[in-house]
Amino acid sequence: PLFISSMSPKNVIFKKTCKDKSVGVFMGKRDFVDRVDAVDPVDGVILVDPEALAGRKVFVTLSCTFRYGRDDMDVLGIAFRRELYLSTRQVYPPLQDREKGAHTKVQVKLLQKLGINAYPFFFEFPDNLPCSVALQPAPQDVGKQCAVEFEIKAFSAESQDAKVHKRSTVRLMIRKVQYAPETQGTPPSVEITKDFVMSDKPLHIKASLDKELYYHGETIKVLVNITNNSNKTIRNVKLKKVFKASRCIILCVFYSSCNCFIRDSVSAGATLQKVYKLLPLLANNRERRGIALDGKLKHEDTNLASSSIVKEGVLKEVLGIMVSYKVMVKLVIGGPTSSTFTMFFRTIHSLKCIKIILMPRQSSWF
Repeated sequence: PLFISSMSPKNVIFKKTCKDKSVGVFMGKRDFVDRVDAVDPVDGVILVDPEALAGRKVFVTLSCTFRYGRDDMDVLGIAFRRELYLSTRQVYPPLQDREKGAHTKVQVKLLQKLGINAYPFFFEFPDNLPCSVALQPAPQDVGKQCAVEFEIKAFSAESQDAKVHKRSTVRLMIRKVQYAPETQGTPPSVEITKDFVMSDKPLHIKASLDKELYYHGETIKVLVNITNNSNKTIRNVKLKKVFKASRCIILCVFYSSCNCFIRDSVSAGATLQKVYKLLPLLANNRERRGIALDGKLKHEDTNLASSSIVKEGVLKEVLGIMVSYKVMVKLVIGGPTSSTFTMFFRTIHSLKCIKIILMPRQSSWF
């Protein structure tokens, strides 16, 4: 079981111990922020019981797994999952001095609190790993969902490659969440002119968003300006926010949602200038299969996934699920004739929201 313990009102510790009580993991947080140019390192402390170990060594691993198919899709023993990253450290017997292995204040305090059988561990994320993302399953789907997941695993064994028993293993899920600096890019806009065979004058369309970067839960304002100098009548205006999740490993699959159908017509020779509002929320898309969500820890809710923002120069090396958003505007002119254009934008967490995410519940257990 996972216990949340409190060393002080400001320091909350997550603890999990294996069944045979030989190894325990202590961490100050389970969410690690990707700021594009830098990522929070993963740090914690392993508490061992030398008597229960009976001469075995203790190792800790940081892994990133990409599950690109559900469990019920596995055929002929082939699992639709791939390990994108795996790093292993030996923590006991220690390969270096305990104090030298402590990189953070939380580790130092834990070592003082837990005593001589506690040993620190430290990992750094490589640049080419995606953030924690999951694709929402349909209500009838069973098994684990398609997702990018991060995990800390501590285990005891004779050697790193020896058989590992579940009773001697402890696993703790963690998340890599995205935060981008509050710098707005140029608001996306598109402008087109459409000519018709039987019309002397064209149809002019201009659309734009009020900004390029949105926070989760923010309303998206789409300004549409139509000057219809043609002899055609625009029957309907359709707006769609598209969630695009690319599964980058063998193939790419895309998902979309959040349609907005507006019955605005523009007759020949008329104009239309209007601001349309879109408010994409997970609460309105609970049963839509394939929508990208931020990775979540057990018993916690989540939200629509943040846009994938990676460091310049490493985009082609990133595997997993890449998320992007765009607004599509479609004008139904009549019959088979229509005009469609798109505008890309980013959706992320605000810094204030990230601070709330990183603030765990309090307990007086420790």
